[in-house]
Amino acid sequence: MKKFFSVKDVSSVADVVQEALALKAAPYDNQDLGQHKTLGLVFLNPSLRTRLSTQKAAMNLGMNVMVMNMDKDGWALETQDGVVMNGTTVEHIREAAAVMGEYCDILGLRSFPKLKDREEDYSEDLFNKFIKYCGVPVVSLESATRHPLQSLTDMITITEYKKTEKPKVVLAWAPHVKALPQAVPNSFAEWMCKAQEEGLVDFTIAQPMGYELSEEFTAGATISNNLEESLKNADFVYVKNWSSYQEYGEVYGVDEDWMMDNKKLNLTNDAKVMHCLPVRRDLELSSEILDGPNSLVIKEASNRVWAAQVVLKRMLEDLA
Repeated sequence: MKKFFSVKDVSSVADVVQEALALKAAPYDNQDLGQHKTLGLVFLNPSLRTRLSTQKAAMNLGMNVMVMNMDKDGWALETQDGVVMNGTTVEHIREAAAVMGEYCDILGLRSFPKLKDREEDYSEDLFNKFIKYCGVPVVSLESATRHPLQSLTDMITITEYKKTEKPKVVLAWAPHVKALPQAVPNSFAEWMCKAQEEGLVDFTIAQPMGYELSEEFTAGATISNNLEESLKNADFVYVKNWSSYQEYGEVYGVDEDWMMDNKKLNLTNDAKVMHCLPVRRDLELSSEILDGPNSLVIKEASNRVWAAQVVLKRMLEDLA
């Protein structure tokens, strides 16, 4: 594996999930793979779970880890070619990425979208140039359009806790106080659609009018504007806010009550409730669910280690 950016970078969702669960059962069996290898984690934006879980995964594999907070510690990066750098940028990505590749055997990059220009964000220009110039395998720690480590984690968690062979999974839009990117729901939808193709889940997206995701990520999903109807017979409910894709970055007023609570949970098949975290209590998701027996958010966060570890393991095997 040379890069991990989307579900397209794995041949089988079922296979990578089972490999991750095997690593969970024996986390230190592959420490020889990472001996004398270095993982560099490059953050242009904040991180808690992604940072700590990926570091732990690397250490489980015997790797050294270096962390670079570019937004605080690094030079302002220029990503455009053919420009005279007489403004606020100090270092070009050509040199920055290439130097990081000299120091590290594998690199991870996190960079959020600006939510101003859809074409710019969805081009994934920064991530693609980072891959082009660093010369080593690259793991997405979340980009403008996707968060694949989170989505792999989610599929691992669903597999662990499912009670039926093909559970119904609902991605449910939730309220928020500001515009959030589409990266997590895009990625979750992309992975669930692929899992549905493999016969692993039955996937539905519930969102208010105006919050449709790009069709690039939702092909094959059942899409509804009726939350309560969508929740019927659900085995898992994945709660997440996102801003508009069509009117890029916009947030619309929504009259209906879209926050998941126990009343809505009663419509489901005693569904387990998931969220990528961080979560705004009693805005996105009710405290009664978060503190109740149906919440998987902590177990889900714990599984971030095994998602990162299976990806790093496959990259190290290709380097061997």
